[in-house]
Amino acid sequence: MTAAWRARPERSHRQILRLMRWIALALGRGVARAVLHPITAYYLALAPRERRASGAYLARVLGRPSTLAERYRHFHSFAATILDRVYLLDERFEQFDIEVHGEDALRAALAPGRGALLLGAHLGSFEALRAPGRRATGLRIAMVMYEDNARMLNETLAALGPAARQDVITLGRVDAMLRVRDFLEGGGIAGVLADRALAEGGASSVPFLGTPARFPLGPMRMAAMLRCRTLFMAGLYLGGRRYALHFEPLADFGATPRPRPEAALAAYVACLERHCRAAPFNWFNFYDFWADGAAA
Repeated sequence: MTAAWRARPERSHRQILRLMRWIALALGRGVARAVLHPITAYYLALAPRERRASGAYLARVLGRPSTLAERYRHFHSFAATILDRVYLLDERFEQFDIEVHGEDALRAALAPGRGALLLGAHLGSFEALRAPGRRATGLRIAMVMYEDNARMLNETLAALGPAARQDVITLGRVDAMLRVRDFLEGGGIAGVLADRALAEGGASSVPFLGTPARFPLGPMRMAAMLRCRTLFMAGLYLGGRRYALHFEPLADFGATPRPRPEAALAAYVACLERHCRAAPFNWFNFYDFWADGAAA
């Protein structure tokens, strides 16, 4: 069975991304943000499945039925982070006010000279992580993802231009674990979006926003195999030019006794739920996440 999110066609196309890049870089962020309003209204009107998914999620996280204005804000937040991706990948960090919470936890995880695995989600902006990464001399960041996701990311980066580069380690290849291991042992930070996986991967049902949802165990099993430290990471969009990065320790799989992957997953989901409630319009899984197999 194919995971529901993989069966859905991507709505972004290379030509649209190139147009957005031209608007963003040639006309400025103010003009580009004004363009987001008709784009948001267009998708809110013509994407009924995503609109229903937004309403279902917001009802869970807000504890009441969402209004049309709140669903519009949800879509607009997503569009804003896509626009800001152009600037963040182009390393125009001076255009943003990015606050960092938990930087000491990140530095402590890296202190022994070994890297760490950051477990994020489709929550806010992963690209915002590039800002502190570029400030810290010698700090290397790579995304770990499956081949289909890597291909979509590479196409997106190609559309955004040569400055938009990202180190990617592709899972599913024979040498994938060796490459991740070598990257971590070299002091690098490997990022994994741990709220989605392939249908073939093992998953566990964990309470999330009041309803059990299936989360992949693969990222935790990978961390256990590599005996590395793991941290939760979220780059939350706070509106305007403001972002907040959060780093929180999850589990140290190099410790004795070694944590169980299921316990680490529960800690990850608890962090995810807390940040969803704190910044509810940052959740960008626009499908029925709670349906059987959706996150498996």
